[in-house]
Amino acid sequence: MADDYLVRIGKLIRDARQHRGWTQSQLADALGTSQSAVNRIERGNQNISLEMIARIGEALDSEIVSLGYAGPMHLRVVGGRRLSGAIDVKTSKNACVALLCASLLNKGRTVLRRVARIEEVYRLLEVLNSIGVRTRWINEGVDLEIVPPARLDMDAMDADAARRTRSIIMFLGPLLHRMDQFRLPYAGGCDLGTRTIEPHMIALRRFGLDITATEGIYHAKVEAGVSPGRPIVLTERGDTVTENALLAAARHDGATVIRNASSNYMVQDLCFFLEALGVRVDGIGTTTLTVHGVPNIDVDVDYSPSEDPVEAMSLVAAAVVTESELTIRRVPIEFMEIELAVLEEMGLDHDRSAEYTADNGRTRLVDLTVRPSKLEAPIDKIHPMPFPGLNIDNVPFFAAIAASAQGQTLIHDWVYDNRAIYLTDLNRLGGRLQLLDPHRVLVEGPTRWRAAEMMCPPALRPAVVVLLAMMAAEGTSVLRNVYVINRGYEELAERLNSVGALIEIFRDI
Repeated sequence: MADDYLVRIGKLIRDARQHRGWTQSQLADALGTSQSAVNRIERGNQNISLEMIARIGEALDSEIVSLGYAGPMHLRVVGGRRLSGAIDVKTSKNACVALLCASLLNKGRTVLRRVARIEEVYRLLEVLNSIGVRTRWINEGVDLEIVPPARLDMDAMDADAARRTRSIIMFLGPLLHRMDQFRLPYAGGCDLGTRTIEPHMIALRRFGLDITATEGIYHAKVEAGVSPGRPIVLTERGDTVTENALLAAARHDGATVIRNASSNYMVQDLCFFLEALGVRVDGIGTTTLTVHGVPNIDVDVDYSPSEDPVEAMSLVAAAVVTESELTIRRVPIEFMEIELAVLEEMGLDHDRSAEYTADNGRTRLVDLTVRPSKLEAPIDKIHPMPFPGLNIDNVPFFAAIAASAQGQTLIHDWVYDNRAIYLTDLNRLGGRLQLLDPHRVLVEGPTRWRAAEMMCPPALRPAVVVLLAMMAAEGTSVLRNVYVINRGYEELAERLNSVGALIEIFRDI
């Protein structure tokens, strides 16, 4: 391998490690090598095999190299262009992954309409296929058909694919009804007892599930005949926690009451899907759900997940930061009302159409037209709350919007430990963001964005925020290694180009 390539690969590895927040010693420990070896790799002074590159990519959760392609995907962005026309919101990423997990409840054929073709979905499909579930894209690749086997082959599970999707945790709820014991890989960073995992365990133990974790594997055992004798009170009103409890309750013989449940968009879509399976769910849209389980589900079901409010917010932010007039169609307004109320107070000029119904027959949609606006910083801080508050995943987009407004905006991202830190990557593009602590960022606007070349943050929403700022910056920017964006957005660059952006996809190794 030429020295030039070694240096370039070493730089990619170093950038990915730094974005992960790891030291060279931490990466060395994960690889089972020495800190000096990592140092030589990053300086381009050591030959490195494709196998080692793949191991490094897995450890850092970053696509350093993609076999079968010329290398990791990058974006070249020519900024300073106005957007115009109309763009449709795609179906919800988070709903689609929940419904893929929920398909394990059904012995019959499941068809999901207009499934988001994103990396997160592809990883789950790889896992499902490896354990014997037959999946295929139908209707010219628009819809997805899922047919389960009589018996799942859990020993054949694609562990690499499972570790690359955090959604694998939602297999627990369906699987506890299918087998007495099973194993699941879990993604790096997950650990029993942490706030992201223990709430799942608190809910699922009530159905007889017991889990121990060793060497990156959940070892699950199910005690037959265990039934929640009283309402399940979730210790965290989390989306995936609520979904896992719903999935466990769906095939439990009897009524299960779930309190402190999330009523967010993906949870509602899951409830609608469960009803299509014949499971009655009372209280949809509230924090108390009563699930009337069906022990044996064997139906052919056809369901259309609703549109993604976080993608809708992404597109609104794209219009704001590029000072464009843009119509965003099929916006699930019920899950955007707080965001729009805040933007109206900041001075956003926009119109919305009359409401109409999504293909699932339940979710309310509108078309939004956003116009160039003179924005003022909000008086109050921007902070998320469980639905119906401002969506947790929409908070990062307010960093780019606040940078376009006059004055100072305080953003308090209290849910995640590190995500606010990634927002300061906007400073590389001319932003003035001051990190007050790991959860709070002070944004000073307005911003004169400038072009830059940088590594994609490893967090999905901050990565898209960086892309939007590049679209606003005069000149040509480069955003390297955008796998994380592809995890959550379908053909985002191509779709933004359709309304006037100029974004080129390229690979260099």
